[in-house]
Amino acid sequence: MEDISARTPDGNFDYPRAKAGGLNAPFMSIYVPSSYEMNGAKQYADRCIDMVEKFARDWPDKFAIARSPADVRAQFRAGLISLPMGMENGAPLEGDLANLTYFHERGIRYITLVHAKDNHICDASFDKERKWNGLSPFGRRVVAEMNRLGIMIDVSHLSDSSFFQVLRLTKAPVIASHSSCRYFTPGWERNMSDDMIRLLAANGGVIQINFGSAFLTDDLQKKWVKEWDEEEAYFSRNERARTDSAASAFVHAYREKNDLGYADISDVVAHIDHVVRLVGADHVGIGSDFDGVGDSLPAGLKDVSDYPNLVYELLKRGYSEEDIRNICGENLLRVWTTVDQIARELQTSR
Repeated sequence: MEDISARTPDGNFDYPRAKAGGLNAPFMSIYVPSSYEMNGAKQYADRCIDMVEKFARDWPDKFAIARSPADVRAQFRAGLISLPMGMENGAPLEGDLANLTYFHERGIRYITLVHAKDNHICDASFDKERKWNGLSPFGRRVVAEMNRLGIMIDVSHLSDSSFFQVLRLTKAPVIASHSSCRYFTPGWERNMSDDMIRLLAANGGVIQINFGSAFLTDDLQKKWVKEWDEEEAYFSRNERARTDSAASAFVHAYREKNDLGYADISDVVAHIDHVVRLVGADHVGIGSDFDGVGDSLPAGLKDVSDYPNLVYELLKRGYSEEDIRNICGENLLRVWTTVDQIARELQTSR
């Protein structure tokens, strides 16, 4: 485990860089690879949660677990960096609704229903098999139970059919924790179409813009997705993990040979502008995907210390301080608060 209380040699996040960037409440992604579907996913998620909890135990003067918006605000006043947790991939539910309660009790406050491959909850945008043509029967029950418990539903990574079915069923606002606008990457289902963004806003939700270069321009999307496909084929063909030295060497060699290029911070702002034009500044946020999109981050936003660059660009575009506060976190905290409120209403109405 990295010592994130000090500056780390790799990665995009640590305490010094978070303080430099004014980052007060980064959601810790409890990411579970698709390969764990019905194959130890719950245990894998538990180990990741244990790691985040250890950060708070090891450095209580710097970090604290946040389970509510009130925790985030109180910990901010105390000078601590909050570590709320979201689970990326619903595979750890393992077909048992009781596991939703279990993970809620462990501090999980949003769940990305699926990741790269269709799972037992719904279809994924990257998977062409489309096992369910949207949500599975169990997935429909998951949506209702997440509403009842107060866990935000994250629609990033969902196929379009899965997204529209979630929006028809949910009683609470949903989030897209790390998605961008399909307007700039036509035909790429991983990003959200204008119609989807309008529906998300009508639901009271928020789309949080992903900083990965593949998410930001059409040209870069094609280059980076081709590279990701080449990586996956290599890993599968050679049974290599991403962390394996030979796998790292393959990735490095591929990128040396192929000039993939990087987006610019202005591309991120263009996505924010697009959402604001469509539905207003109350429905867009920051979904960076730091430490998730690897070496594909745009110029000007290479790690969490660079957030002032984004604020500066928004100020140059004429955004008000209120709009910038909302984009930088208040919109997400509003959705989280609403989800908690609806959960209390659903629990008392039974």
